[in-house]
Parts: sequence; C-alpha cells; structure tokens
Amino acid sequence: MPSHAASVTPPSSTHPADGAAAVQRVSVLLPLPLAGCYDYAVPEMLELEPGAVVRVPLGSRLVPGVVWDADESLTDSPVESARLKPVADRIDTPPFAGPLRRFIARVARYTMSPPGAVLRMAMSAPAAFDAPAPMPALRRAAALAADFKQTPGRTRVLGLLADGRALRPSDLAREAGVGMALLRGMVAAGALEQIALPEFPPGPASVFAYAPPLLSAAQQAAADALVRKVEETRFSVTLLDGVTGSGKTEVYFAAIAACLAAGRQVLVLLPEIALSAQWLDRFGARFGSAPAVWHSGLSAVERRRSWRRIARGLAPVVVGARSALFLPLDRLGLIVVDEEHDHSFKQEDGVLYHARDMAVLRAQLAGAPAVLASATPSLETVANVASGRYASLALPDRHGAALPEIAAVDLRRHPPPRQRFLSPPLVAALSETLAAGEQAMLFLNRRGYAPLTLCRTCGHRMQCPNCSAWLVEHRLVGRLICHHCGQGRRLPESCPSCGTADSFAACGPGVERLAEEAALLFPDARRAIMASDQLTGAADAAALVRAMAGREIDLLIGTQMVAKGHNFPGLALVGVVDGDLGLDGGDLRAGERTYQLLHQVAGRAGRAGRGRVLLQTASPDHPVIAALVAADRDAFYEAESEQRRLFGMPPFGRLAALILAGRNVEEVDRAARLVARAAPQDAGLTVLGPAPAPMSLLRGRHRRRLLLKAPRERAVQPILHAWLGPLRLPSSVRLTIDIDPFSFM
Repeated sequence: MPSHAASVTPPSSTHPADGAAAVQRVSVLLPLPLAGCYDYAVPEMLELEPGAVVRVPLGSRLVPGVVWDADESLTDSPVESARLKPVADRIDTPPFAGPLRRFIARVARYTMSPPGAVLRMAMSAPAAFDAPAPMPALRRAAALAADFKQTPGRTRVLGLLADGRALRPSDLAREAGVGMALLRGMVAAGALEQIALPEFPPGPASVFAYAPPLLSAAQQAAADALVRKVEETRFSVTLLDGVTGSGKTEVYFAAIAACLAAGRQVLVLLPEIALSAQWLDRFGARFGSAPAVWHSGLSAVERRRSWRRIARGLAPVVVGARSALFLPLDRLGLIVVDEEHDHSFKQEDGVLYHARDMAVLRAQLAGAPAVLASATPSLETVANVASGRYASLALPDRHGAALPEIAAVDLRRHPPPRQRFLSPPLVAALSETLAAGEQAMLFLNRRGYAPLTLCRTCGHRMQCPNCSAWLVEHRLVGRLICHHCGQGRRLPESCPSCGTADSFAACGPGVERLAEEAALLFPDARRAIMASDQLTGAADAAALVRAMAGREIDLLIGTQMVAKGHNFPGLALVGVVDGDLGLDGGDLRAGERTYQLLHQVAGRAGRAGRGRVLLQTASPDHPVIAALVAADRDAFYEAESEQRRLFGMPPFGRLAALILAGRNVEEVDRAARLVARAAPQDAGLTVLGPAPAPMSLLRGRHRRRLLLKAPRERAVQPILHAWLGPLRLPSSVRLTIDIDPFSFM
C-alpha cells in the first residue's frame, strides 16, 4: 500500500558518549516513491535549513533531494549517528519554500501517495540541479587591428555588437546573415572576443506592459471583482462562468495585470498547453512579453532553463499543463484554471490527482485567490458555488456576436447513404457553407480510420494482445494501433482465424475515414485533420490552429482537440458526426462529460458572425441532446445534480477506487478477494466489487476493481488506511488507490 505522509526529522545534533564530537543530522526527502525521508550527517561548515536542495548518496550514486520539516517527521528508529552518510553538497538553487513543501505533503496525504513521488513532480527537470554549462558568446573587441579588412558581412556583425552587448554565435550569425566561418575569422583577427555569458543576465527577464482592451459592461464588472480579489491578497475561489466567446480570458487578464503590478507571480493552467498557441498570442499582444511555458513537450534543455528561471523568481507569469502546479513559485498571487471542467486536468497514472482541486489547495496554502473559468463548469464546482464555498461571476452573453443555433439531425429519419457517415442535411449544410466561402468543421471523437477491423468470412476481430481493446486502423500510416498501450502491427494479408485472404473490413468511422468521405464530396475544399496522432508536437498544433484562424483551411475535421478554446472567426458551421458517442460511457460522468464536450465544440461556431451547429444523433430526445438544442444548460445541470444527489454520488458523496493489477490472473483474483473480505462493515459505507475492470487487461496486466462509496462529510483516507494497512498483498500484484476517480476503466 502506498505511503501517505513524509517521514522527516529536523536538523539536530546527536551527542555521543565519550566526548566525541556532536553529529548534526538532517532528514532529506528524495524524489523517489519511498515511504519517507532518509537521515544524513551534515558536514562541518555546511548550513542547511528546511527546503534546502542537496545532493546525497543513495547506494552507489548521488541524487538530489530536499531537506524536510520537523513537523512532518515519522522517523521511529533513526539511524545511529556513526552509520550516517554525509550530505555530499548543497545545490545552488533557492530552497523550496514552506508553502510548496506543505503542498507536497498535503497532496501526498490526500492522494495516499508516497511523498517522494509527489516531490518528483516538483523536481521534474533533473538537469536543473547540475551546474549550468558556460554559455559561449561573442562581443566586439575594444579596438580593431590596423590591418583589419572590412567587408559588408563583417560590418553588419560589428554593427550588431556596437552597443557592447554579447550574442551567442548562432544568434549573431542569424541576425547578421553571415556564416560561422566568417565569425571564426573575425575571432582569429582579434575583432571579436569569446566570453561566457551568465546563465541569467542581470535585470528583469521580462517586462509586462498591460494594454487593457475595451470591455463590455459585464466583462468590466467581472474584471473589477477579480482585481479586488487579487488586491485583498488572501485565499478565495471564484468561478468565472461565461458562455463560449464571452471574453473570459480578457477578464482574468485584468486580474493577472493587477497581480503583476503588486509584484507577485501568476500561474495559469490550461488543459493542453501544446494546443494553446492562440492563448499565447493573445497574452503576448496584451502584455507585450511572453510568459514562461511548462509542459511535457519541452526539450530537456528548455525544461532545465525554464525550471531554473522559475525557481529564481525570474518568471512572473507561468502558463502550463497540470504538472506546472508543482513548480517552485514562491510569490504566488493568483492561480487561474482555464477550462476547469476539462478531463485532461485529471492525472491517470503515477500520482493520481485532479489539478483543479489541487490548484485550489495550492492557492489556499499560498494565501492567494484562485479563478476557475469555464462555459460548462464541472458539477463539483457548481455544487461549491451553490453551497457558498466559491464565489461566482457570470458572463451570459457573447462578446460582439450571438450564440450559434443548434439543431439535431435525427439519423433515423435522415440516414447517411450506405458506407457513408454524413447525413443528407449535414451534406447540404456543408455545401452551402463552403459555397459561401465560409469555414466548416466536422467533429468526431475517434482517431484513426476505423475503430474496428473484422474478417468478413468468420467475424474475427483484430484485438490488442496486451489489452482488452480492439486495434484501431490508422490507414495514413498503414497500421493497426492500440490506443491504450501503443501496440501496433500491419494489417495481415489473411485472417489469423480462418486464413481467408483479403477478407478484412473496416467498421465504423474515425476522422481519417471522414476526411476520405469529405474529399469525395468536396474535392475542391482545403481540408485538414486535427487529431493527436496527426500532429507530432506543439509547433505542428500551433501551425494548424493559425492556418485555420487565417482562413487557409476550408474544412477542419477533428477530435476533441478542436474543442480546446480555439477562436476561429471564419467558422460558420460545426457538424457533430456522432452526437451519441460517449452517452453510454458506463460511468456517472458520461452525460456530463458528453454535454460539456459537445457544448464546447458547438461554441467554436459563429465567433465573428452567424453560426450554426448540426448534431447527428439517433437519440434526439436524450437529455443531453435536448439540453444542447434548447440551449438550457442550467436545466440539464439541475437534472444531473438531482440524480447524483439521489444516489449519493459526487459531488454529493465520496468515491475511492481500488485497482488491483498483475500479470497472473489467478493471483490478482485471490488478492481482490482478500481485499474484499477485509472491507469495512460500516452502515454508512458501501463497497462494490471486486469485479473485472471494463478494461480488464491493460498493458499485459489483468485488472480488478473495488469501489468505496462514503457520505460527503466523511474523509475516505482514514477508512482506507484502516482497511488496507494490515493487508499483505503479493509483490506481483499492484494496488492503486484513486481518490475521487474520474475514469472508471
């Protein structure tokens, strides 16, 4: 079972017998999934305080760690002083401040994770703890030799360096339009000097000059309210609830400006930072400088440099994905969680946490306001507003445009032609839109060409050998791929079950198949696919978004990536190809999640003019579809909340999932039965399972699930400790605890 609290002891002196010199010891938390801290001796002349970043021996290697706090100590039997290994050295980086250390400990306790595993997320740029390599640069020599020959290229180089500045050779060559050979020649001639630049030159790293826009009355009122929250410099949580296109970003930009004016730092969380080129462009235009960016797509060099800049307080604004929550921001004055409802904020591996909830915790520990922004807030946030725990600001109207008209296309009355997936009404609407020179978008939340490939002769289905999932055909790369483990193979020439050659059929559509159909129907339209497997990185995603915004694409075909807050002014029509996909997701959030996704997709239309949305569905009377067509979000939320309240489900009850996984199915089943027999017998608690997980085989591991359901007023962590603590499970079976599970796969 995972540990759930940091094991620490304060720096202290142990007084041995016989007058030996006292040994000062310190406890160090390492960024490893360990139960607690390790004690080390502090060498003479080395001063260490809680939060100091140090390098210590662990086995045969040296690893970085953080000196931890006395009030978090769980050390029952400290190592004898004579056996302590000494701290190797102190790393030249600012110490982890108290609020960050408390945040790490609180996240570990809440998620029931080893504290070292949480620390690892805060030290996720290992190269940042190595001494930075000198950065070579060139500057102009004090004097030129009498025989130095001027050429146009040499003159440009000297002109760039005339003010005494130094540039890296690659930057100097690019700006002067010369080759590296010319620069080497100037060095040899004594016209240029080679120097080493400091890692971070003196002076401010960024200058932010806020240029406020003209806001509507509703926007200005909301902006003023958020600015007051920032100026109060105390913890609060505010939901910024605005319809798509209402200008929520500009409203919280005003709060960012107030925070920067007060000399404090801002953290903005976006669900997928690699897809946020438009957000970064807007920020740069509004503030005149770029924020620090943090996400998994950064190179190792970029991560090291960004982490060190942030740790030294040189990044007043940081925008990032959920992992940015654990960055060493010591002067936090504001946290913004944009699209707070988005499921990408839930981390589903390693330490299982929800970034929205942990952002509120970090703001509380920092004494700073938190802003949660969404057009479709989560029911958890809506419930917190209703109970008075969170404040709320509403932006009910679009800024400068009307909301799009949404209509359902009943596939029972208007079925597509055989082997096609676009209904006649949707094809007609696409034809009309493209003929008018306007942009259109087709949405289908399925990557690849077809979700299932089967043999026409015997019905054999191509399944992943490592997961209980079908292999998805990706025709553009000519492979069948599992979307859970990444297993891939080419389509066999004959069926492995019956041996029939060329017998496979693609069943159902993915975005690649839609693009194929669109090419047949609209051969002259400029088309593009926006899906995670089509874009290799942040640069590709940014280029596609800018091409769409720049009217270089007529028809965009995409998965949920298209719903991430993009602003496409020329987009007049959105066609949802399968509005029913996700409605039967098999978990309590299926309806809510589908409503939010379709609402966000629909909100891309009509940002700068007329807009309409066509939802293809075989269930037009389903509450989700009916609410979307009627534009009655609140009625849907009320009905969904009443259902949750009736059954004591979140946000009106608590859940914790227990997932047991192992390669031997019999061992996993025995372990699951052991856990079930020890389940608490409490009238207020319900334990469901064990049962095979919907994804019963994942990456070669068999999975069984149990679900603990408790009243809202009861914390589940003590219950789980008492339940699981005495159990001894085989080492071959892994137990994962998911507090507040979001996915039930």
